[in-house]
Amino acid sequence: MEILQNDLFLRAARGEQVERVPVWMMRQAGRILPEYRAVRAQAGSFIHLCTTPELAAEVTIQPVDLLGVDAAIIFSDILVVPEAMGLPYEMIEARGPVFPTTVKTLADVDKLKVADPEVELKYVLDAIRITKKELNGRVPLIGFAGAPFTILCYMLEGKGSKTFSVAKKYLYAEPELSHRLLQKITDTTIAYLKAQVAAGANLVQIFDSWAGILSPQQYREFSLPYIAQISEALQALVPVTVFAKGAFFARREMNALNCSVVGLDWNMDIAESREMIPDKVLQGNLDPCVLYSDFDEIKQQTQDMLRQFGGQKHIANLGHGVYPDTDPDKVRCFIQTVKEFRF
Repeated sequence: MEILQNDLFLRAARGEQVERVPVWMMRQAGRILPEYRAVRAQAGSFIHLCTTPELAAEVTIQPVDLLGVDAAIIFSDILVVPEAMGLPYEMIEARGPVFPTTVKTLADVDKLKVADPEVELKYVLDAIRITKKELNGRVPLIGFAGAPFTILCYMLEGKGSKTFSVAKKYLYAEPELSHRLLQKITDTTIAYLKAQVAAGANLVQIFDSWAGILSPQQYREFSLPYIAQISEALQALVPVTVFAKGAFFARREMNALNCSVVGLDWNMDIAESREMIPDKVLQGNLDPCVLYSDFDEIKQQTQDMLRQFGGQKHIANLGHGVYPDTDPDKVRCFIQTVKEFRF
C-alpha cells in the first residue's frame, strides 16, 4: 500500500471527510508555465514531448513544484488511443490535431486493432512509472483517457471542429459502424486505463470533451453506455472521475454511473448539480476566464464557488482547462485561495 504525504485529493474523491478542499487544474501541466515551454522547445514537437517518458514526467511534476496543486495528472493526449489503434495523427501548430486518414467504412473499423497498452502505449506507462518514482509519494497521480464518443469524433472527422457534423452524420446514417467503432475504442480504453493503474495511477479521469454537441437522446445511446463500461471496469481498482463538458442534460444519468467523481463545467449550476448528482463527489467548476480578473476578484469568485459546494464531497478545479495565456500568478492565487479557505 502506497503511503502518500498528501492524500487529500484521494480522500475527497472517495467521499471521506477532509480538513480542506483539495485543488488541481485541468491542463495544469501546460503552456501557462515558462518552465513547460522550455521543455516543449527542447522536445521540438508536442508529439515528441508526449512520447518521450522522461520529458513527459518532467512536465507532469512541474505544477506540483511550481503551483502547489494537490494532484499531478500525467502529461499525455487523448489522441494517443486512436494512434495506438492504427490511426496516427499529427499536431499542426495553430490548427491542432489532424488525422491524415479517417474511418469511413465498416471495413476501416475492422482494420483497427484493440491496442495492447504495454506495446503501443508503453511510452505513457513508462512516463507514469518515472513520475511515480520522482514524485516519491508527495501527491497522487491522475491517469486519464478520452471518452469513446470524443475519440470517435476525431477518428471520423479527422480534425477538431465546432460542430463535428461529419462525425454526427455517422451516428444517424451509420449507427452500426458508430457502435462498432465505439466498442473498439472502449475495449482499448479499458485495457489502457487498467495498465495506467498497474503502472501507478491513483485515480483515472475520463474526458468527454465533445459531450455537449449531442442531443440528450444521442448522448444516452452513443456516449453514456460506453463511459459506463469503462467506469465499471476501473472503479473496482481506483476512483473514477467522469468529466463530460456541456452534458448538463445528462447529470441525473451521471449519478447512476459506477464512478466516484463527476466533473462540472462552469455552465452547470452548483446547487442544481448537487440535487441531480447527490451520490457523487463533484469536481469543478470555476470559469477559466475568472483567472483574467484582478487578484481580489479571483479570491472573491473562488471563495463564492467553495461556499456553494459546501466544503465536503468537492474537489476544486476550473470548469475546463486553464487557458494558455493565463498569468501563472493568477493561477497561484486561485490555488492559494482554495488552500487557505475554511468554513
